[in-house]
Amino acid sequence: MPVYSYKGVSGGGKAVKGTVTAESIRAARARMRIDGVFLTQIKESDTSASEGAESRFNFQFPTRIPPLHLAIATRQLATLSSAGIPLVECLSALVEQIEHGGLKGVFAQIRDRVNEGSSLADAISSTGKFDNLYISMVRSGEASGALGTVLSRIADYLEDQVRLASKLTSIFVYPAVLLGFAVLVVAMLVTVVLPQITNLLLSLGQELPFYTRMVIGASNFARSWWWAILGVLVLASLGFRAYKRTESGRAAIDRVVLRLPLMGRVVRVVAIARFTRTLSSLLSAGVGIIQSLDISRHVARNAVIEEAIANARTSVLEGASLAQPLRASGEFPPMVITMVEVGERAGDLESMLAKVAETYDEQVETTVTRLTSLLEPLLILVMVGIVLFIMMATLMPLMSVTSSLQ
Repeated sequence: MPVYSYKGVSGGGKAVKGTVTAESIRAARARMRIDGVFLTQIKESDTSASEGAESRFNFQFPTRIPPLHLAIATRQLATLSSAGIPLVECLSALVEQIEHGGLKGVFAQIRDRVNEGSSLADAISSTGKFDNLYISMVRSGEASGALGTVLSRIADYLEDQVRLASKLTSIFVYPAVLLGFAVLVVAMLVTVVLPQITNLLLSLGQELPFYTRMVIGASNFARSWWWAILGVLVLASLGFRAYKRTESGRAAIDRVVLRLPLMGRVVRVVAIARFTRTLSSLLSAGVGIIQSLDISRHVARNAVIEEAIANARTSVLEGASLAQPLRASGEFPPMVITMVEVGERAGDLESMLAKVAETYDEQVETTVTRLTSLLEPLLILVMVGIVLFIMMATLMPLMSVTSSLQ
Protein backbone atom coordinates (compact mmCIF):
# COMPACT_ATOMS: atom_id res chain seq x y z
CA MET A 1 0.00 0.00 0.00
CA PRO A 2 1.45 3.45 -0.91
CA VAL A 3 2.79 5.76 1.77
CA TYR A 4 2.16 9.52 1.42
CA SER A 5 4.02 12.30 3.18
CA TYR A 6 2.00 15.39 4.00
CA LYS A 7 2.17 18.87 5.49
CA GLY A 8 -0.81 20.75 6.81
CA VAL A 9 -2.50 22.65 9.60
CA SER A 10 -4.42 21.00 12.45
CA GLY A 11 -7.77 22.18 13.78
CA GLY A 12 -5.97 24.21 16.46
CA GLY A 13 -3.95 26.08 13.85
CA LYS A 14 -0.71 24.18 14.51
CA ALA A 15 1.52 23.17 11.61
CA VAL A 16 1.78 19.38 11.32
CA LYS A 17 3.56 16.95 9.02
CA GLY A 18 3.90 13.19 8.77
CA THR A 19 3.06 10.16 6.67
CA VAL A 20 -0.12 8.25 5.99
CA THR A 21 -0.80 4.93 4.28
CA ALA A 22 -3.74 4.78 1.88
CA GLU A 23 -4.84 3.06 -1.31
CA SER A 24 -4.71 6.32 -3.28
CA ILE A 25 -3.97 9.99 -2.81
CA ARG A 26 -7.72 10.67 -2.71
CA ALA A 27 -8.13 8.19 0.14
CA ALA A 28 -5.18 9.83 1.93
CA ARG A 29 -6.84 13.27 1.63
CA ALA A 30 -10.10 11.85 2.96
CA ARG A 31 -8.33 10.31 5.95
CA MET A 32 -6.64 13.61 6.74
CA ARG A 33 -9.97 15.44 6.58
CA ILE A 34 -11.42 12.94 9.06
CA ASP A 35 -8.44 13.56 11.36
CA GLY A 36 -9.08 17.30 11.15
CA VAL A 37 -5.95 18.20 9.19
CA PHE A 38 -6.10 20.87 6.47
CA LEU A 39 -3.54 19.75 3.88
CA THR A 40 -1.13 22.19 2.29
CA GLN A 41 1.03 19.54 0.59
CA ILE A 42 0.78 15.79 0.03
CA LYS A 43 2.85 13.52 -2.18
CA GLU A 44 3.81 9.89 -2.48
CA SER A 45 6.96 9.11 -0.49
CA ASP A 46 10.10 7.67 -2.06
CA THR A 47 9.56 4.35 -0.27
CA SER A 48 6.16 3.70 -1.81
CA ALA A 49 7.30 4.96 -5.20
CA SER A 50 10.19 2.52 -5.27
CA GLU A 51 7.88 -0.29 -4.21
CA GLY A 52 5.50 0.61 -7.03
CA ALA A 53 8.33 0.56 -9.54
CA GLU A 54 9.44 -2.82 -8.28
CA SER A 55 5.95 -4.27 -8.71
CA ARG A 56 5.60 -2.85 -12.22
CA PHE A 57 8.88 -4.32 -13.40
CA ASN A 58 8.49 -7.48 -11.30
CA PHE A 59 12.00 -6.99 -9.93
CA GLN A 60 12.59 -6.24 -6.28
CA PHE A 61 15.60 -4.39 -4.96
CA PRO A 62 16.10 -5.40 -1.33
CA THR A 63 15.69 -2.40 0.97
CA ARG A 64 17.77 -3.20 4.02
CA ILE A 65 17.01 -1.42 7.27
CA PRO A 66 20.27 -0.27 8.93
CA PRO A 67 20.62 -2.10 12.28
CA LEU A 68 21.66 1.07 14.10
CA HIS A 69 18.57 2.99 12.98
CA LEU A 70 16.36 0.03 13.89
CA ALA A 71 17.96 -0.19 17.35
CA ILE A 72 17.37 3.53 17.96
CA ALA A 73 13.75 3.29 16.80
CA THR A 74 13.12 0.22 18.97
CA ARG A 75 14.62 1.97 21.99
CA GLN A 76 12.37 5.00 21.42
CA LEU A 77 9.30 2.77 21.03
CA ALA A 78 10.21 0.93 24.24
CA THR A 79 10.49 4.23 26.13
CA LEU A 80 7.13 5.45 24.82
CA SER A 81 5.41 2.14 25.52
CA SER A 82 6.81 1.92 29.07
CA ALA A 83 5.38 5.39 29.78
CA GLY A 84 1.84 4.01 29.38
CA ILE A 85 1.08 5.82 26.13
CA PRO A 86 -1.38 3.99 23.80
CA LEU A 87 0.36 1.97 21.12
CA VAL A 88 -1.01 3.92 18.14
CA GLU A 89 0.12 7.21 19.69
CA CYS A 90 3.53 5.65 20.40
CA LEU A 91 3.88 4.64 16.78
CA SER A 92 2.71 8.05 15.55
CA ALA A 93 5.29 9.81 17.73
CA LEU A 94 7.94 7.34 16.59
CA VAL A 95 7.20 7.98 12.91
CA GLU A 96 7.70 11.71 13.49
CA GLN A 97 11.09 11.11 15.16
CA ILE A 98 12.62 8.63 12.69
CA GLU A 99 15.05 10.25 10.28
CA HIS A 100 15.72 7.28 7.98
CA GLY A 101 13.25 7.53 5.08
CA GLY A 102 12.78 3.80 4.48
CA LEU A 103 12.33 3.01 8.17
CA LYS A 104 9.88 5.90 8.55
CA GLY A 105 7.71 4.42 5.80
CA VAL A 106 7.84 0.95 7.36
CA PHE A 107 6.74 2.16 10.79
CA ALA A 108 4.03 4.30 9.17
CA GLN A 109 2.61 1.11 7.65
CA ILE A 110 2.85 -0.61 11.03
CA ARG A 111 1.01 2.28 12.71
CA ASP A 112 -1.81 2.20 10.18
CA ARG A 113 -2.28 -1.56 10.50
CA VAL A 114 -2.31 -1.34 14.29
CA ASN A 115 -4.83 1.50 14.01
CA GLU A 116 -6.99 -0.83 11.89
CA GLY A 117 -7.04 -3.41 14.71
CA SER A 118 -4.03 -5.60 13.97
CA SER A 119 -1.62 -6.65 16.71
CA LEU A 120 1.86 -5.12 16.69
CA ALA A 121 3.53 -8.46 15.90
CA ASP A 122 1.18 -9.13 12.96
CA ALA A 123 1.69 -5.59 11.67
CA ILE A 124 5.47 -5.97 11.87
CA SER A 125 5.33 -9.37 10.18
CA SER A 126 3.22 -8.03 7.30
CA THR A 127 5.94 -5.56 6.26
CA GLY A 128 8.43 -8.32 5.48
CA LYS A 129 11.30 -6.18 6.80
CA PHE A 130 11.84 -7.82 10.20
CA ASP A 131 13.36 -11.18 11.08
CA ASN A 132 11.67 -13.96 13.08
CA LEU A 133 13.58 -13.04 16.23
CA TYR A 134 12.13 -9.52 16.33
CA ILE A 135 8.60 -10.71 15.52
CA SER A 136 8.65 -13.58 18.04
CA MET A 137 9.86 -11.37 20.88
CA VAL A 138 7.24 -8.71 20.14
CA ARG A 139 4.51 -11.35 19.99
CA SER A 140 5.67 -12.77 23.32
CA GLY A 141 5.73 -9.29 24.85
CA GLU A 142 2.16 -8.61 23.73
CA ALA A 143 0.98 -11.95 25.10
CA SER A 144 2.63 -11.38 28.50
CA GLY A 145 1.58 -7.72 28.80
CA ALA A 146 5.21 -6.59 29.12
CA LEU A 147 5.69 -5.08 25.67
CA GLY A 148 7.83 -2.17 26.91
CA THR A 149 10.23 -4.50 28.74
CA VAL A 150 10.53 -6.83 25.75
CA LEU A 151 11.15 -3.92 23.38
CA SER A 152 13.94 -2.75 25.69
CA ARG A 153 15.49 -6.23 25.48
CA ILE A 154 15.22 -6.16 21.70
CA ALA A 155 16.93 -2.76 21.66
CA ASP A 156 19.70 -4.10 23.92
CA TYR A 157 20.17 -7.06 21.61
CA LEU A 158 20.30 -4.90 18.47
CA GLU A 159 22.77 -2.49 20.06
CA ASP A 160 24.99 -5.41 21.09
CA GLN A 161 24.91 -6.72 17.52
CA VAL A 162 25.87 -3.28 16.17
CA ARG A 163 28.82 -3.10 18.57
CA LEU A 164 29.91 -6.61 17.62
CA ALA A 165 29.71 -5.78 13.91
CA SER A 166 31.81 -2.65 14.41
CA LYS A 167 34.46 -4.73 16.20
CA LEU A 168 34.59 -7.17 13.31
CA THR A 169 34.79 -4.34 10.80
CA SER A 170 37.77 -2.89 12.63
CA ILE A 171 39.73 -6.06 11.78
CA PHE A 172 39.63 -5.36 8.07
CA VAL A 173 39.66 -1.56 7.71
CA TYR A 174 43.36 -0.81 8.27
CA PRO A 175 44.67 -4.02 6.63
CA ALA A 176 42.42 -3.38 3.62
CA VAL A 177 43.82 0.15 3.29
CA LEU A 178 47.37 -1.18 3.44
CA LEU A 179 46.60 -3.92 0.92
CA GLY A 180 44.96 -1.44 -1.44
CA PHE A 181 47.98 0.87 -1.19
CA ALA A 182 50.32 -2.04 -1.90
CA VAL A 183 48.34 -3.04 -4.98
CA LEU A 184 48.37 0.58 -6.20
CA VAL A 185 52.14 0.88 -5.75
CA VAL A 186 52.81 -2.40 -7.55
CA ALA A 187 50.44 -1.42 -10.38
CA MET A 188 52.26 1.91 -10.82
CA LEU A 189 55.63 0.15 -10.90
CA VAL A 190 54.45 -2.43 -13.41
CA THR A 191 52.65 -0.06 -15.79
CA VAL A 192 54.73 3.15 -15.58
CA VAL A 193 58.19 2.60 -14.15
CA LEU A 194 59.12 -0.89 -15.36
CA PRO A 195 58.48 -0.31 -19.12
CA GLN A 196 60.98 2.58 -19.16
CA ILE A 197 63.63 0.64 -17.22
CA THR A 198 63.00 -2.46 -19.36
CA ASN A 199 63.80 -0.58 -22.57
CA LEU A 200 67.02 0.68 -21.02
CA LEU A 201 68.09 -2.77 -19.85
CA LEU A 202 67.34 -4.39 -23.20
CA SER A 203 69.30 -1.69 -25.05
CA LEU A 204 72.43 -2.62 -23.10
CA GLY A 205 72.58 -5.99 -24.84
CA GLN A 206 73.73 -7.84 -21.72
CA GLU A 207 72.29 -11.05 -20.33
CA LEU A 208 69.89 -10.24 -17.51
CA PRO A 209 69.57 -12.24 -14.28
CA PHE A 210 66.74 -14.74 -13.93
CA TYR A 211 64.77 -12.69 -11.42
CA THR A 212 65.04 -9.60 -13.63
CA ARG A 213 63.71 -11.52 -16.64
CA MET A 214 60.91 -12.85 -14.43
CA VAL A 215 59.88 -9.34 -13.34
CA ILE A 216 60.02 -8.02 -16.90
CA GLY A 217 57.96 -10.98 -18.16
CA ALA A 218 55.38 -10.47 -15.42
CA SER A 219 55.18 -6.77 -16.27
CA ASN A 220 54.68 -7.45 -20.00
CA PHE A 221 52.09 -10.14 -19.27
CA ALA A 222 50.13 -7.85 -16.92
CA ARG A 223 50.12 -4.97 -19.41
CA SER A 224 49.13 -7.20 -22.34
CA TRP A 225 46.61 -9.46 -20.65
CA TRP A 226 45.16 -7.25 -17.90
CA TRP A 227 41.65 -7.74 -19.31
CA ALA A 228 42.02 -11.53 -19.15
CA ILE A 229 43.33 -11.35 -15.57
CA LEU A 230 40.42 -9.14 -14.59
CA GLY A 231 37.95 -11.50 -16.29
CA VAL A 232 39.40 -14.54 -14.50
CA LEU A 233 39.16 -12.77 -11.15
CA VAL A 234 35.53 -11.78 -11.81
CA LEU A 235 34.58 -15.30 -12.93
CA ALA A 236 36.36 -16.83 -9.94
CA SER A 237 34.52 -14.47 -7.59
CA LEU A 238 31.15 -15.26 -9.17
CA GLY A 239 31.87 -19.00 -9.10
CA PHE A 240 32.87 -18.83 -5.45
CA ARG A 241 29.70 -16.94 -4.54
CA ALA A 242 27.56 -19.41 -6.50
CA TYR A 243 29.24 -22.35 -4.77
CA LYS A 244 28.78 -20.72 -1.37
CA ARG A 245 25.04 -20.34 -2.02
CA THR A 246 24.67 -24.13 -2.24
CA GLU A 247 24.13 -26.04 0.98
CA SER A 248 27.15 -28.30 0.54
CA GLY A 249 29.37 -25.44 -0.59
CA ARG A 250 28.47 -23.25 2.37
CA ALA A 251 29.07 -26.11 4.79
CA ALA A 252 32.47 -26.90 3.24
CA ILE A 253 33.61 -23.27 3.25
CA ASP A 254 32.43 -22.65 6.81
CA ARG A 255 34.19 -25.82 7.97
CA VAL A 256 37.45 -24.65 6.40
CA VAL A 257 37.06 -21.17 7.91
CA LEU A 258 36.68 -22.64 11.41
CA ARG A 259 39.99 -24.48 10.97
CA LEU A 260 42.01 -21.39 10.02
CA PRO A 261 44.76 -20.61 12.58
CA LEU A 262 43.62 -17.18 13.81
CA MET A 263 40.51 -16.26 11.83
CA GLY A 264 38.85 -19.57 12.70
CA ARG A 265 38.91 -18.74 16.41
CA VAL A 266 37.40 -15.30 15.76
CA VAL A 267 34.60 -16.79 13.64
CA ARG A 268 33.81 -19.45 16.26
CA VAL A 269 33.78 -16.97 19.15
CA VAL A 270 31.56 -14.54 17.22
CA ALA A 271 29.11 -17.32 16.23
CA ILE A 272 28.83 -18.58 19.82
CA ALA A 273 28.41 -15.03 21.17
CA ARG A 274 25.59 -14.35 18.70
CA PHE A 275 23.89 -17.66 19.44
CA THR A 276 24.03 -17.37 23.24
CA ARG A 277 22.91 -13.73 23.29
CA THR A 278 20.01 -14.39 20.92
CA LEU A 279 18.89 -17.49 22.82
CA SER A 280 19.12 -15.60 26.12
CA SER A 281 17.03 -12.71 24.74
CA LEU A 282 14.35 -15.04 23.39
CA LEU A 283 14.09 -17.08 26.58
CA SER A 284 13.94 -13.90 28.69
CA ALA A 285 11.07 -12.68 26.52
CA GLY A 286 9.10 -15.85 27.23
CA VAL A 287 9.63 -17.62 23.89
CA GLY A 288 9.71 -21.44 24.14
CA ILE A 289 13.04 -23.27 24.06
CA ILE A 290 12.25 -25.11 20.81
CA GLN A 291 11.24 -21.98 18.92
CA SER A 292 14.16 -20.06 20.47
CA LEU A 293 16.67 -22.65 19.23
CA ASP A 294 15.05 -22.66 15.80
CA ILE A 295 15.41 -18.87 15.55
CA SER A 296 18.79 -18.42 17.21
CA ARG A 297 20.61 -21.01 15.12
CA HIS A 298 20.33 -18.77 12.05
CA VAL A 299 22.12 -15.83 13.69
CA ALA A 300 25.32 -17.88 14.07
CA ARG A 301 25.94 -17.44 10.31
CA ASN A 302 28.08 -20.55 10.15
CA ALA A 303 26.72 -23.79 8.70
CA VAL A 304 28.70 -26.01 11.05
CA ILE A 305 27.49 -24.22 14.19
CA GLU A 306 23.95 -24.08 12.78
CA GLU A 307 23.93 -27.84 12.22
CA ALA A 308 25.08 -28.44 15.80
CA ILE A 309 22.29 -26.20 17.14
CA ALA A 310 19.71 -27.90 14.88
CA ASN A 311 20.77 -31.30 16.25
CA ALA A 312 20.50 -29.90 19.79
CA ARG A 313 16.97 -28.67 19.01
CA THR A 314 16.01 -32.17 17.85
CA SER A 315 17.45 -33.73 21.02
CA VAL A 316 15.65 -31.21 23.27
CA LEU A 317 12.42 -31.93 21.39
CA GLU A 318 12.93 -35.63 22.24
CA GLY A 319 13.38 -34.84 25.93
CA ALA A 320 17.14 -34.44 26.35
CA SER A 321 18.87 -31.50 28.03
CA LEU A 322 20.47 -28.77 25.95
CA ALA A 323 24.00 -29.34 27.26
CA GLN A 324 24.22 -33.00 26.12
CA PRO A 325 23.87 -32.49 22.33
CA LEU A 326 26.02 -29.34 22.45
CA ARG A 327 28.82 -31.35 24.07
CA ALA A 328 28.36 -34.22 21.59
CA SER A 329 28.76 -31.86 18.63
CA GLY A 330 32.31 -30.92 19.65
CA GLU A 331 31.81 -27.38 18.33
CA PHE A 332 31.29 -25.63 21.67
CA PRO A 333 34.04 -24.96 24.24
CA PRO A 334 33.82 -26.64 27.66
CA MET A 335 33.03 -23.33 29.37
CA VAL A 336 29.84 -22.93 27.32
CA ILE A 337 28.74 -26.49 28.12
CA THR A 338 29.40 -25.99 31.83
CA MET A 339 27.48 -22.70 31.96
CA VAL A 340 24.53 -24.27 30.12
CA GLU A 341 24.49 -27.23 32.52
CA VAL A 342 24.55 -24.94 35.56
CA GLY A 343 21.78 -22.78 34.07
CA GLU A 344 19.58 -25.78 33.37
CA ARG A 345 20.02 -27.17 36.89
CA ALA A 346 19.33 -23.77 38.48
CA GLY A 347 16.40 -22.99 36.20
CA ASP A 348 18.10 -19.77 35.08
CA LEU A 349 19.39 -20.69 31.63
CA GLU A 350 18.83 -17.25 30.08
CA SER A 351 20.99 -15.55 32.72
CA MET A 352 23.86 -18.02 32.21
CA LEU A 353 23.64 -17.61 28.44
CA ALA A 354 23.83 -13.84 28.85
CA LYS A 355 27.01 -14.23 30.92
CA VAL A 356 28.50 -16.49 28.24
CA ALA A 357 27.69 -13.86 25.60
CA GLU A 358 29.33 -11.10 27.67
CA THR A 359 32.45 -13.23 28.19
CA TYR A 360 32.75 -14.05 24.52
CA ASP A 361 32.15 -10.43 23.52
CA GLU A 362 35.21 -9.54 25.60
CA GLN A 363 37.14 -12.34 23.93
CA VAL A 364 36.11 -11.00 20.53
CA GLU A 365 37.48 -7.56 21.41
CA THR A 366 40.74 -9.04 22.73
CA THR A 367 41.17 -11.34 19.73
CA VAL A 368 40.36 -8.54 17.29
CA THR A 369 42.96 -6.27 18.88
CA ARG A 370 45.57 -9.02 18.80
CA LEU A 371 44.78 -9.99 15.20
CA THR A 372 44.86 -6.39 14.02
CA SER A 373 48.21 -5.76 15.71
CA LEU A 374 49.55 -8.89 13.97
CA LEU A 375 48.16 -8.11 10.51
CA GLU A 376 49.44 -4.53 10.34
CA PRO A 377 53.20 -5.25 10.47
CA LEU A 378 52.74 -8.44 8.41
CA LEU A 379 51.09 -6.52 5.54
CA ILE A 380 53.68 -3.77 5.77
CA LEU A 381 56.48 -6.35 5.49
CA VAL A 382 54.79 -8.01 2.51
CA MET A 383 54.30 -4.65 0.77
CA VAL A 384 57.91 -3.58 1.41
CA GLY A 385 59.19 -7.00 0.29
CA ILE A 386 57.35 -6.85 -3.03
CA VAL A 387 58.51 -3.31 -3.77
CA LEU A 388 62.12 -4.12 -2.81
CA PHE A 389 62.12 -7.24 -4.98
CA ILE A 390 60.93 -5.27 -8.01
CA MET A 391 63.38 -2.44 -7.39
CA MET A 392 66.34 -4.78 -6.83
CA ALA A 393 65.47 -6.80 -9.94
CA THR A 394 65.70 -3.64 -12.04
CA LEU A 395 68.50 -1.81 -10.27
CA MET A 396 70.99 -4.66 -9.92
CA PRO A 397 71.62 -4.95 -13.70
CA LEU A 398 72.06 -1.16 -13.88
CA MET A 399 74.52 -1.22 -11.00
CA SER A 400 76.52 -4.04 -12.65
CA VAL A 401 76.70 -2.10 -15.92
CA THR A 402 77.83 1.04 -14.04
CA SER A 403 80.54 -0.88 -12.20
CA SER A 404 81.80 -2.47 -15.46
CA LEU A 405 82.04 0.95 -17.10
CA GLN A 406 84.08 2.24 -14.21
